[in-house]
Amino acid sequence: MSDPYANTPGEGFTTTMLHHGHKLDTDNRARAPPLFQTTSFEFKSNEHGGQLFALAELGPIYTRLMNPTTHVLEYKMAKLEGAPCLAHGDCDNSTTLPNALAVASGQSAQMHALMTFMQAGDNFVASGELYGGTYTQFAYSFKQIGIEVRFADISNLEQVKSLIDENTKCIYIETLSNPSGTVPDFDGIKKIATDAVVPVVCDNTFGMGGYTCKPLAFGVDIIVESATKWIGGHGTSIGGIIVDGSSFNWLAKKADGSLKFPLIGGPQPSYHNGVFAEHPIFGVKATNTVFVLLCRVKTLRDMGGCISPFNSFQLIQGIETLSLRGKAHSENANALAAWLNTHEHVKEGSVCHPSLPSHPSHERAKKYFRSGCFGAVFVFEIKGKNAEEERVRGAKFITSLKMCAHLANVGDSRTLVIHPASTTHQQLNPEQQAAAGVRPASIRISVGYEDLADIHADFDQAFAVAIKKKGLKHFITQM
Repeated sequence: MSDPYANTPGEGFTTTMLHHGHKLDTDNRARAPPLFQTTSFEFKSNEHGGQLFALAELGPIYTRLMNPTTHVLEYKMAKLEGAPCLAHGDCDNSTTLPNALAVASGQSAQMHALMTFMQAGDNFVASGELYGGTYTQFAYSFKQIGIEVRFADISNLEQVKSLIDENTKCIYIETLSNPSGTVPDFDGIKKIATDAVVPVVCDNTFGMGGYTCKPLAFGVDIIVESATKWIGGHGTSIGGIIVDGSSFNWLAKKADGSLKFPLIGGPQPSYHNGVFAEHPIFGVKATNTVFVLLCRVKTLRDMGGCISPFNSFQLIQGIETLSLRGKAHSENANALAAWLNTHEHVKEGSVCHPSLPSHPSHERAKKYFRSGCFGAVFVFEIKGKNAEEERVRGAKFITSLKMCAHLANVGDSRTLVIHPASTTHQQLNPEQQAAAGVRPASIRISVGYEDLADIHADFDQAFAVAIKKKGLKHFITQM
């Protein structure tokens, strides 16, 4: 296959960040995408309003479903992730919608995406190495609505395959598991999914919006991600993205001839039983954007997890520097991981970053990721005489940092640290934490792009405080 990270003339990643998705406003000649901070849009006539509601004509009605500012974000993200490029004319006259949908958050993105084609009685197979919020959403909230998640060791393809049955609707993976850094075997997962006739859904948050990894190029059908992280990049705005690779056959049938995905392939009761999967524009045999269309006009309409136009505007600003930040994050993360890996106060073998040849996913990351990019989040542990001392020293280290921020986020321009076992993965039991790659003494770092020497200096002074004997009892309660 061709290199998905090679720049096509006129369509390089950075050029796309800056120019794609926005048509110059011919009335006022504003170069930057305008902020349409409005709830609703006036109809031209009664007939026009009726056409919009019937989806016979596309255009904005209400910001929950469509907003011109948000459309710019959606078109940019679809292109950056490598989805088929559709027309991006004015919202009032375009005959297509973006191959992407922006929603309120990353959690909202995965919920809306999966709820578009799953219902009570269905199940899906998911990696057991997931972000803690994703794990609890799948294990508990989905259970409330009758959808079963089956967690698997995503590196064990035979186990993944064994969990699939006739009611399985997808395989769910993360580009880079949070925080262990496991990279899936995309080719192996795709083969299993193809044989089972189910889509592959991938959380590409740690793939930095297509900069570090383009999962669609490796057989993934649907991308979900938190735009809050590297896409926005500055810790100011929450948002989520769903990208449709337009690659899955939603009209697939079971052995008995019935539709395998009736919520997409079958009649839509709320649209007078129209079959969108056979639509001349959106249908499987046309642009095959029926998934993202129904995600917008049905799931988002009913579940309501919409993004604010202001947040969309902020995230667009972030996108315009994504490649520059992605490169800086990656270079700093690689260098910091190598430095910590030989640091006198770091537990041997505890630095878990795919850039290190010792990491189990090192070769996969080299195969699937942009050259030199291995993600910007990893964990490590501080040396101690026993597990309890390592845990306590970790707490003291985190509390003693002066420049690096102690908070629950990743993908910020600044370096961030946290103790996953007591925060992001706190609601998992010890066995679940271990399966997710979280140890009691793990310290998670989201590497920013400060001067590397200043990160080293902050870490060194915090190490010096953490290894002191005096005052350790005080920090036992901190974790």
